[in-house]
Amino acid sequence: MLVQTLKVLKDELIVMLVAAAPIFELRGAIPLGIAMGFTPVHSTVLSIIGNLIPVPFLLKLLKPLFDYFGRTKMFGKIVDWIKQRTLKRSKKVEKYSALGLFLLVAIPLPSTGAWTGCVAATLFNIDFKYSFPAIVAGVFTAGLIVFILSNQVVGLM
Repeated sequence: MLVQTLKVLKDELIVMLVAAAPIFELRGAIPLGIAMGFTPVHSTVLSIIGNLIPVPFLLKLLKPLFDYFGRTKMFGKIVDWIKQRTLKRSKKVEKYSALGLFLLVAIPLPSTGAWTGCVAATLFNIDFKYSFPAIVAGVFTAGLIVFILSNQVVGLM
């Protein structure tokens, strides 16, 4: 019984960590959780929680980190690349501010999501009180979309 509980907790943690990581986020974590044997609802809940964990920290820490590492020889080019990549993908954020931020995070496409939303919020100086709720709403919306798509795939099997 204890061993089974620890295995489930380990698997839940894996899903949450994948959701918290850049690139995969919940778009990768929800299908992973389903493949690991979780129900689509369970996998979605774990993924949303995992995807949201880094958001407040990123919103508070990205600007000072970009400022510091952007001045270094070793990381300056990487910081510039991240900024340029995000600016190309976030024209709606520039135009619509928090609503654009929500849209950027809510549409589960490659190179969009909470991490990109946090970088965009930082680059466009969107205040935490607007950026955080927009990103949270975007994560919930993206989670719902991926849940529906994943649930359809599971239903076909």
